[in-house]
Amino acid sequence: MTEIAKVDLTKVKPYGDTLNDGMVQISFTLPIPYGDETAEAARQLAKKMGLEEPSVVYSKDLGVGYTYLILYGKCIHTVDYSKIEVPKVDVEVMSKEEVEEYIRVYIKRDVVIVGACTGTDAHTVGIDAIMNMKGYAGHFGLERYEGIEAYNLGSQVPNEELVAKAIELNADAILVSQVVTQKDVHIPNLTQLVELLEAEGIRDKVILACGGPRISHELAKELGYDAGFGTGSFAEDVASFTVTEMVNRKLVG
Repeated sequence: MTEIAKVDLTKVKPYGDTLNDGMVQISFTLPIPYGDETAEAARQLAKKMGLEEPSVVYSKDLGVGYTYLILYGKCIHTVDYSKIEVPKVDVEVMSKEEVEEYIRVYIKRDVVIVGACTGTDAHTVGIDAIMNMKGYAGHFGLERYEGIEAYNLGSQVPNEELVAKAIELNADAILVSQVVTQKDVHIPNLTQLVELLEAEGIRDKVILACGGPRISHELAKELGYDAGFGTGSFAEDVASFTVTEMVNRKLVG
């Protein structure tokens, strides 16, 4: 029987055919015309990235002087996995039914949650997955939860409008989805919302969370939010954090 090689967690590197061979696949576009010179330029760039034996396995002329390339190569670097620490939302995730029971026992009233995709962002897939009744991937959205009044304002909602609606509804929590993040446009938009809430004097009176493909809990905290939810988050993650944070901060009155 072939013995299975053990992984050294202090020196982790990519795996292709055999353990620790470092094999990776990368792709990028160069702003130069299709040709042998472009393939060589890509190989040289790959070497500067720390890849050994880089090989261009596919290239395509994109026209107007641009070329798309795919390369294979062997990564020479490793990471110490045993020392990696990633800030995460510190909450025990409850099921929908457990969240509903938690609200009945500890909050004893409906929890009002307002959500939107703010700024110029027109993508509602994220906020809909969390809030809409049907939810996503078998995980029901907040609109289906007993004890939660969920208001989904949709996309391209100005921060001022979101804050006004939260004040009107006396919201317990505000959820913001950011999908379009080119050139970090989401950073000033998310920051402005915090500033508006502070100006209205209600920042400490609401649970503030944001989510999206490039949102991490660490980034959210840096921007002044209570929590950040990235890809793979569902309504129960957001609901569990919201209701327990309300109780912890004594915002249930």
